[in-house]
Amino acid sequence: MRIYVTNVFVDDQTKAEDFYTNKLGFVVKEDVPLGDHRWLTVVSKDQPDGTQLLLEPSEHPAVNPYKSALVADGIPAASFQVDDLDAEHKRLTELGVEFAQQPVDAGPVIMAVLDDTCGNLVQLIQMKQ
Repeated sequence: MRIYVTNVFVDDQTKAEDFYTNKLGFVVKEDVPLGDHRWLTVVSKDQPDGTQLLLEPSEHPAVNPYKSALVADGIPAASFQVDDLDAEHKRLTELGVEFAQQPVDAGPVIMAVLDDTCGNLVQLIQMKQ
């Protein structure tokens, strides 16, 4: 068994596509029209056949209270691994990405948390080993 797709709920799929591709560096894998929305997934450019991230519309009534509670408590909706967090933090900051938490040593990892501009916090981690 393998993870095929996971999701993050987004306020605006077009805005999310721009952020996740042009800022974070993912590439679009699937973009299928579905009425007012799309089945829109992105993948790591280094793993084009890897796990897909579905940029899912925040349409269900339970989603916005859930997302708001996560953000209010500082809990990331997703976590992505990077090889060099300091370099990635610098690159993203130069692109205008806002961080809710600057890079911090957290035992076996270094981590930071950014705002994806679509209603979510996203954690970046670098494994120390």
